[in-house]
Amino acid sequence: MDKKELFERVISYFQKEMPIAETELDYKSPYELLVAVILSAQCTDKRVNLITPDLLKRFPTAEKMAEVEATEVFDYIRSCSYPNNKAKHLVGMARMLVADFDGVVPDDIDELQKLPGVGRKTANVIASVVFNKPAMAVDTHVFRVAARIGLSVNSNTPLETEKQLVEYFPEELLPLAHHWLILHGRYVCLARSPKCEKCGLTNVCAFFGSKTKSDSDV
Repeated sequence: MDKKELFERVISYFQKEMPIAETELDYKSPYELLVAVILSAQCTDKRVNLITPDLLKRFPTAEKMAEVEATEVFDYIRSCSYPNNKAKHLVGMARMLVADFDGVVPDDIDELQKLPGVGRKTANVIASVVFNKPAMAVDTHVFRVAARIGLSVNSNTPLETEKQLVEYFPEELLPLAHHWLILHGRYVCLARSPKCEKCGLTNVCAFFGSKTKSDSDV
């Protein structure tokens, strides 16, 4: 089976089993999602969703957040990972958003990456989820799942994985495929104990194939 056929079979499976796949972060505007995604780095979506209601009630716009110091934001996000850095990033992001973008979250990936706390992954998430652009954000789940199934080969960085996924997933499916891989990694293809017995992709998965072969050789 070549790579093109592998992608076709993976797409067919997810279209049937997960026709609707969306972010699990709660948000009502591009600004709110940007805040949530910055907070989500090395932190669960569940935890972020507990933090954002009070945070966004106090700072409902970039203009409001831009008016304060990071120490005030810290008080609202102290329960997430790396709250000091994230508080600084959020305030820096808000100030640049107001100063350089009139308070409007840009839809361009390069422009998004100018904002403090926004790397390529976060920029791709915003472009994909909010603006439905053909972008593939590669987080730890996507990186792991793509490598295990065989969608990415000999990839050592998220960018290398992103390039391979963008090459083979149809452009119009990229926003959806991003969530397919994230949710599959979050609930089935777990990092330490993948639930292969619950996975419908074992017939094409390189990881499962190699594991089965190793078990049979014992």
